[in-house]
Amino acid sequence: MTAAPPPPRGPLTEFARFLELQNLGLNLSFALAFVLLAAHGWPSLWPLFLVVVAFVAARNAGHSFNRWVDRFQDAANPRTQGRALVTGRYSPTFALLVTGVSGLVLIVAAYLLNPLAFLLSPVALGAILGYSYTKPRTAATTAYLGLVEAIPPVAIYIALTGTLPPVVLLAAGALLLWGTAFETVHSLGDIESDRALGLKSLPIRIGVPSSIRLVPILHGAALVLLAIFGERLGLAGPYFAGLAAMAVVAGITDLGLARDPTHARTPFQRHFLMGLLFLAGVAAALLVVA
Repeated sequence: MTAAPPPPRGPLTEFARFLELQNLGLNLSFALAFVLLAAHGWPSLWPLFLVVVAFVAARNAGHSFNRWVDRFQDAANPRTQGRALVTGRYSPTFALLVTGVSGLVLIVAAYLLNPLAFLLSPVALGAILGYSYTKPRTAATTAYLGLVEAIPPVAIYIALTGTLPPVVLLAAGALLLWGTAFETVHSLGDIESDRALGLKSLPIRIGVPSSIRLVPILHGAALVLLAIFGERLGLAGPYFAGLAAMAVVAGITDLGLARDPTHARTPFQRHFLMGLLFLAGVAAALLVVA
């Protein structure tokens, strides 16, 4: 007996799934933490609003463009054959329209923040969109997405202060490593389908055992950079307690990954938790103890 197809989604749910809004928390916690750090506490409501709008718009532009670029590969992959561009629920033109509107919203928000943010906003947007063209070409796509995830601390400091203090590069380096670790974990879950489709990733390039050994190294190095960043800023104890909690969760996650490297869902969910722990540590250090 054939199982009944799932019920159709409502328009808002469909659009949210198209943009992967259910995964917004993976990066939003880090972004909000850097908002607090750049503002040395609560920022004014208008800059906070503009930064959040710019962050979400940049993310939406990247996701919609990625769906457009990936539409033929998605059609060949059983895991992604239900996506809206494959089934025809959305058209390729619609995906490009969402990309264009989102990119315009990002640039307008940057213009309203300050001249330097406006000047650099197309650079950030180009970096985000460029990821979609790296997957069929280079195993460095895993680290490239880590680089994209390192943009928020730099962009947020520029947006809120109009400057880029050198110490922020420590945080950017940490998120590059952290993002590369996360994308390595995610790629392990897709390694067979990626091989079948001819896509590139770090686990395909260096193998599963080496990838499993690399992830805790990346996590550890990222946490060290974040600790140095916090020490340079003179942050209070709760910040470092948050990092310690992140280290515990990362260690448990990495041990589980070694036992089952292709089951990425649990590590995926724990990265939500680790982002929240970072935000909680920053908030407590700046708003409670300071």
